[in-house]
Amino acid sequence: MTDGTANVSRLVPRGEETVDGRRLRSERSRAQIVAAMHAVIEGGDMDPNAPSVAEAAGVSIRTVFRHFEEMDSLYRELNATLEAEILPMVMTPFEALDWQGRAREVVVRRARIYERLLPFKVAAYARRFQSEYLMDAHRRFVTMERAALQAILPPEVQSNPALFAAIEMVTGFQSWQRLRHDQKLPPEEAEAAMRLAVERVLGL
Repeated sequence: MTDGTANVSRLVPRGEETVDGRRLRSERSRAQIVAAMHAVIEGGDMDPNAPSVAEAAGVSIRTVFRHFEEMDSLYRELNATLEAEILPMVMTPFEALDWQGRAREVVVRRARIYERLLPFKVAAYARRFQSEYLMDAHRRFVTMERAALQAILPPEVQSNPALFAAIEMVTGFQSWQRLRHDQKLPPEEAEAAMRLAVERVLGL
């Protein structure tokens, strides 16, 4: 090192350097556990527990609970990462200028979002009756689905309770799950079925 060149490491107090190192390791470990939870669910385990997540993350069960006191807090962190991933899809401006075109775009958009969320929503659905957080998250999701439809559909559709309920049903996540899991349709056929249902219900 030449004269006059500061040694940056000397500017950081030893205690602070140690604390920062521990914080970085803790953040990496936490992210590793969330990624493991993600992988376990995507791998087909719809009811993951701390031991399965710990094994996938390559850490001890104690480490999992040091970062997440209970499974709900882990689901909360996982939901945050998924919401950040799908937010750009949700916020993409519509291309169509009329509500009919936007209704068709909603189908395309929801097909992409639902397919991405499918295993995680199914896993959360299985636990929501034992989890206040997951039940609240489910209700918020349904509310957002409804609000998105209210933002594009005209008053004559929204003022007809049966018609609006029908649109809400055929474009909801449960419909996507039924098409994909129960009817075993591939994503493109599930999207076509949802689009056809919307067009028939709205008379497009």
